[in-house]
Amino acid sequence: MTYVAPNSIQARDIASIVHPQTNLATHMTQGPVVIGSGQGCFVTDDNGAEFLDAAAGLWCASLGYASERLARVAYEQMRKLGYYHLYRGTTNENSVDLAEKLLSIAPVPMSKVLFQCSGSEANDTAIKLVWYYHAAIGKPRKRKIIGRKMGYHGSTTASISASGKADMHADFGLPLADFVHTEYPHYYRDHLEGESEEQYATRLADAFEALILREGPETCAAFIGEPVMGAGGGLPPPRTYWDKMQAVIRKYDLLFIADEVICGFGRTGNMWGCQTYDLKPDMVSCAKALSAGMQPISALLINQRVFEAMLDESRKLGNFAHGFTYAGHPVTTAVALETLRIYDEMDMIGHVQRVGPYLQDTLARLMDHPLVGEVRGIGMITGIELVADKTTRALFDPARKVGARVDHFARKHGLIARLIGDRVAFSPPLIITEAEIDEIGRRLRLALDDTWAELQGRC
Repeated sequence: MTYVAPNSIQARDIASIVHPQTNLATHMTQGPVVIGSGQGCFVTDDNGAEFLDAAAGLWCASLGYASERLARVAYEQMRKLGYYHLYRGTTNENSVDLAEKLLSIAPVPMSKVLFQCSGSEANDTAIKLVWYYHAAIGKPRKRKIIGRKMGYHGSTTASISASGKADMHADFGLPLADFVHTEYPHYYRDHLEGESEEQYATRLADAFEALILREGPETCAAFIGEPVMGAGGGLPPPRTYWDKMQAVIRKYDLLFIADEVICGFGRTGNMWGCQTYDLKPDMVSCAKALSAGMQPISALLINQRVFEAMLDESRKLGNFAHGFTYAGHPVTTAVALETLRIYDEMDMIGHVQRVGPYLQDTLARLMDHPLVGEVRGIGMITGIELVADKTTRALFDPARKVGARVDHFARKHGLIARLIGDRVAFSPPLIITEAEIDEIGRRLRLALDDTWAELQGRC
């Protein structure tokens, strides 16, 4: 049990806050880590300990921390118009400017933008529009949303139902009806002996089609997927996977929602993950790096096909009965616009294309470590698979909590990563330098060495 001083921030936190994705019982005795400040790619806790944040917060702090420029934009906008809504035909200039900008850089032609506050809300909205669309075209039985095992699309009720995360469904009575999940595209873990990535991708596309046929194509409405899986482990797809999955989507006339909440705005080395993998979605959700994590904002881009159906329903019903209080908030849209300007000025895409391969090469050098079975990534996102046996690809018994051990030692060495079971994911701020990437590699190796020694009983 950790000592928590009375009346400290930690004690007050324990008494007042419920933390997401946290063991609540453990938290009651150990308390939180208090982050007091940040600069560039580093954050500092209340004891003065500095950490290199190789997870960019929750995948989102693309410009790092403490941006004076974005703070000034938010301040000036709050002085001018601190809030207004988009309900009942009202608008503000920032919302219009941001919508135009997003449509101009969209990975495929898009027609309109809906604003929300989070990636969860954007994906929730997309799911509602799938149902709205099929009702409008006279196919109300097409209700089923197909996600992927280990996919993650948010914590709202519909978005987490579309996600394939059993731990996030447990005892919430989820997923809701009409949500089903196809295979987790993890080639390293699941391929058969002698099976190439292309053959594995074919097997997964065949399984996807078989799922649609079992459920009934007349009831299947849409597929939702991240170009690169984030909470699934920082996992890029196997070769030819997306070509084959999209062929099935088109064959059965499903709508395709591309979840770009993590991948969008440079993470994969292009503005969009859709461009990296040549995806042709009907809707694109984005958030996180849209404001560099500095303001809560998300956007859903929809194509003309979807918007035409929305128009028909609005004529029929007299109103598009959907929306959020803070959609198109003038402060969040101002910060998002300035963030996109910064990306352009810095040539952020070019920077990721230059530095991303250095990140991949640096982490790939850890393949010689006895704990590391695979290192796989693209751009500024990488996943490292921890294994008990490199030859057989056998995983550790979850009870040994090897990932948690790596996390503990990483923080001891001043490194924050994202642990997903026994997979370590990296998504550093996009501004990271080669010298800072060297530090990620050095600190992670120390953490892996400490974990290996503990597992061998040497410490």
